[in-house]
Amino acid sequence: MAITKEQSIEKIEVVGIHKCIQVATDIVIKEDGTEISRTRNRYGLSPCTSSKDGDKWTHTDTDISSLATEVQAIANVVWTDEVKEAFKTDVEAQEV
Repeated sequence: MAITKEQSIEKIEVVGIHKCIQVATDIVIKEDGTEISRTRNRYGLSPCTSSKDGDKWTHTDTDISSLATEVQAIANVVWTDEVKEAFKTDVEAQEV
C-alpha cells in the first residue's frame, strides 16, 4: 500500500485595479494511485505591504521569491511600478 501526497496550483487569478493575485492550491492524498482526499487552500497577494509609524509610511514590495514560478511570472508582469505606486497612494488615502 503506497500513500502519496501531491500539491498543485489549480487557479491563479489577477483581480482589482491593484492587480492583487489570488492562488488556489490543491493537496491530493492518494492510496495506490486512487485519490482518497483533496483539500483546497487559497491565499492572496498584494503588490506591497504597508505600515505607518507616526506620520511616516513604509511600503515594502511583496517578496515572491519563494512562490511557484507561475505565480512569480504573473506578479512580475502585472505588478508594474505604476500599479505599485497606485496601491501605495490608495493605502495612504484610506487611513482612518
